[in-house]
Amino acid sequence: MTLKSFNPYNGSPVASYDQVTKKELNGLLDIASEQWIEWRGMPFNKRKSLLQKVSELLCERKEQYAKLITLEMGKAISESRAEVEKCARVCDYYAENAERFLASEEIETEYQRAHVVYQPLGVILAIMPWNFPFWQVFRFAAPTIMAGNVAILKHASNVSGCSLAIQQVFTDAGFPDGVFTSLLLRGKETANLIGDERIAAVTLTGSTQAGKAVAEAAGRAIKKSVLELGGSDPYIILDDADIDLAVEKCVAGRLLNAGQSCIGAKRFIVTDAVADAFIPKFVEAMKATKMGDPLADETQMGPLATKQFREELHYQVQKSVELGAELLTGGVMFAGEGAFYPPTVLTNVKKGMPAYSEELFGPVASVITVKDEDEAIFVANDTNFGLGAALFTKDIKRGHRLAADAIRAGSVFVNEFVKSDPRLPFGGIKESGFGRELAVYGIREFTNIKTIVVS
Repeated sequence: MTLKSFNPYNGSPVASYDQVTKKELNGLLDIASEQWIEWRGMPFNKRKSLLQKVSELLCERKEQYAKLITLEMGKAISESRAEVEKCARVCDYYAENAERFLASEEIETEYQRAHVVYQPLGVILAIMPWNFPFWQVFRFAAPTIMAGNVAILKHASNVSGCSLAIQQVFTDAGFPDGVFTSLLLRGKETANLIGDERIAAVTLTGSTQAGKAVAEAAGRAIKKSVLELGGSDPYIILDDADIDLAVEKCVAGRLLNAGQSCIGAKRFIVTDAVADAFIPKFVEAMKATKMGDPLADETQMGPLATKQFREELHYQVQKSVELGAELLTGGVMFAGEGAFYPPTVLTNVKKGMPAYSEELFGPVASVITVKDEDEAIFVANDTNFGLGAALFTKDIKRGHRLAADAIRAGSVFVNEFVKSDPRLPFGGIKESGFGRELAVYGIREFTNIKTIVVS
């Protein structure tokens, strides 16, 4: 059985890869399980030097890896370069901070001594998506490996080249065999892998549907899981917003990675007081985005990852228009080989439309006008998702109050678009998942938080 990747820009094949056999899979799991016994005792300074070498190699090979990302999933080459750079940063961050994050903590009690230690769990399975094929993996792998676990990657099949390249960079940095392993495996075979006794825990970044399947399989096996799932992030433009800043950040948040991001800006909730000022500028900025060959430096937005994804997105747009949404720009299928979909803006978006309640995984913006702050908060929270959110106001105290107390999401950004950062915890609530990645919280997710009491 082979796995194939295709260039979304022109449909040409990139490469074919042999799927791992059952015998090979068994052997790789044995190697990882055996290696963990050694790796968990590896001193932090040794883990640190190895991960720093990974960071160095990522920087040295940035152009090589960026081109591979763009060829396999279609994002603009400038974004691919930025993704590789971000992977290097997360490696440096955990290389520098892991030992401090996992230091034992003394607890004052009546006992002679009570303290908490953080110990690795074992072999951690990561099921990762195609949209950020390097970043999603390193976001998981850097803290997980520094914590003393070993990592097994089951990547999306259309970015198998990226999966193997990531394994190679760990190998070239000097990591022992089995500390990081890429498995070329189809998604339908993953549930059995979760139940394997050699797997200690599992993490998934992907759709809510995929998350439910992984949570069910992990639950049956009584295994820890961390899920980062879909999102329909609301961006609130309040009556005192800086309109030019809001337009700039909203367009960037919507069109990053051609809109194929769980934390992409998706629902733009605009108060009546500024709707006439915001919407025309927002539409013009969306229309001005330069699409084209994603390997060209001047291209701002590439194609979607596959034509199937484009068709699904177009159906959501058409269905919303049928139900009364107004199309201000975009919304047409391009002829030609590439899986392009133009920046699209829908207004008059109402409850019951796909553009209101579903995740639109592409460059489509749903504009919802509301009368005031209270209605804006209601609409922002009127969703099954809870990953990220943003709001725009010149009153920083007002913005902080609403972000902290009113909006239900894993993260809220004021006067900025939502993004992940190694220094900040990342994750969602409701159908956007559970658990946290990054920062101190992320590295502790796959540890045994053990209490020790001496009387």
